[in-house]
Amino acid sequence: MLDATFSRPDLDAFCRLDTLGLTVVGQQLAAQEAVLACRVSAPAEDRWCRSCGSVGRPRDTVIRRLAHVPFGWRPTVLLVRLRRFGCSGCGRVWRQDLGAAAAPRGRLSRDAVLWALKSLVIDRLSVARIAALLAVAWHTVNDAVLTAGRELLIADPTRLDGVEVLGVDGHCWRHPRGPGSAQVERFVTVIIDLTPVRNGPGPARLLDLVEGRSKAVLHKLAAGPKPGVRAGLQVVVMDGFTGFKTATTEALPRRSR
Repeated sequence: MLDATFSRPDLDAFCRLDTLGLTVVGQQLAAQEAVLACRVSAPAEDRWCRSCGSVGRPRDTVIRRLAHVPFGWRPTVLLVRLRRFGCSGCGRVWRQDLGAAAAPRGRLSRDAVLWALKSLVIDRLSVARIAALLAVAWHTVNDAVLTAGRELLIADPTRLDGVEVLGVDGHCWRHPRGPGSAQVERFVTVIIDLTPVRNGPGPARLLDLVEGRSKAVLHKLAAGPKPGVRAGLQVVVMDGFTGFKTATTEALPRRSR
């Protein structure tokens, strides 16, 4: 009998594939990468046509390659075999739903996207290092992290709760196009929560980087989608840009600046 504190080895649970709706059916380990052959755990749910409701007939299979969370500092690849069905009524062709495991047309599993986001924000790894650990292109990681950041961080309705001191500053990025050519200037607005600095428990917290430097950028944040956000603000610290001052005066007329 196994020790009561242990359970039987389960590769699906160890690699967190059970939460993605996948089951491992084979593995191939090499020095450069680990490849796991997978299938969808519940194929019966995809046999019905969503257009006419008829039963689909199996046609063939396709392979979708996904980068997964690296184990042992070695890239892990998921080769997911998906069955394709053809409708006996309307002739529509579809494949098994992989939405629980990855975004449509995504090259990273959902766990890999979260791992990349945490590695960038918490562990402070560069996008290039994360891409090397996942064995994918730089733009693949960057696009996935930006999308996940907007959904999980920027769109979080509670991220501005407790903000009493707001810091706003404009930053200019200069990107030279080439020798002898004019430089392209692009401004971004840096928005920081300075409440921990005033109260003393910790460092400042970056809230957002918004493209552009205008009155509308700060006015949208100061007005806020939640009335409690504006009510909680007490102090706004900013640079000398007139647009920031105008937006603060209009949206927060009684706040210290």
